[in-house]
Amino acid sequence: MEYCFGVDIGGTTVKIGLFRTDGELIDKWEIKTRTENKGEAILPDVADALKKKMEEKEIKASQLSGIGIGIPAPVDGDGVVQNTANLGWGYKEVRREMEELTGMKVAAGNDANVAALGEMWLGAGKGHKDLIMVTLGTGVGGGVIVNGQPLTGAHGAGGEIGHLCVNYEEEEHCGCGKQGCLEQYASATGIARLARKRLAADDTASVLRDKETIDAKAVFDALKEGDRLSEEIVEEFGRYLGYAMANLAAVTDPSVIVIGGGVSKAGSILLGYIEKYFAEKVFFANKETKFVLAKLGNDAGICGAARLIL
Repeated sequence: MEYCFGVDIGGTTVKIGLFRTDGELIDKWEIKTRTENKGEAILPDVADALKKKMEEKEIKASQLSGIGIGIPAPVDGDGVVQNTANLGWGYKEVRREMEELTGMKVAAGNDANVAALGEMWLGAGKGHKDLIMVTLGTGVGGGVIVNGQPLTGAHGAGGEIGHLCVNYEEEEHCGCGKQGCLEQYASATGIARLARKRLAADDTASVLRDKETIDAKAVFDALKEGDRLSEEIVEEFGRYLGYAMANLAAVTDPSVIVIGGGVSKAGSILLGYIEKYFAEKVFFANKETKFVLAKLGNDAGICGAARLIL
């Protein structure tokens, strides 16, 4: 029996999965991400957790194909990270360090690319080799898969969909320092921002005016109640995301675009707004591209990390 580990390193927790090489998830668990002291304990903690699991399950090193790791930062083809926003790492040779700690073969990739790989292998993209995954959370993440392989790029920043410029007139700054990024309109925080601006612009009646917290969930809940102002906000969100996906489709020609992240919990109502604007701008050769909701949720990262090593 052959096994592998999938490791998804996040700013708060590290998610770990033990898989059979045919894709069956045997066990999954989490450990705390210790980011203090420039995150020096993170990889040793992971190595220790894997060793304990091997002892518990009586798995020998010879039965393991290796370890795949997803990291919230650009990762180059050698498994090297130059910097991370929330792990405390600066320059780090993740693959080499992990191989030295475990004595096993290691592959490392950007977490969004890895999640896309997971959805391709075991989720909503199963059966497809060319796909785009967009994760709509606090920010907008993305992964591009071309012919079954994640698009990494020269600097490990391939698939940074959230930083496509979609509004050349924007004056407010994105977290990356630039203006007009997709993340400013299509993330959970972006939708809330659109809502606040829309509410401030005039006094149109809306159930949103009675909400204590204006967030993406409140907007979609109001939309489902038939609130007209919320529909205008979601139309604007759909336009930015649909147009951006049409541009991207002209470059990578995916058969499917997978929408995941917290915002996707709004359900299939979300897809109609994106598809409508995608259809307006899409190049004729890409018009058969399907939109689907992600299926793996928080497991996409460990599934894709496992696939990375295989």
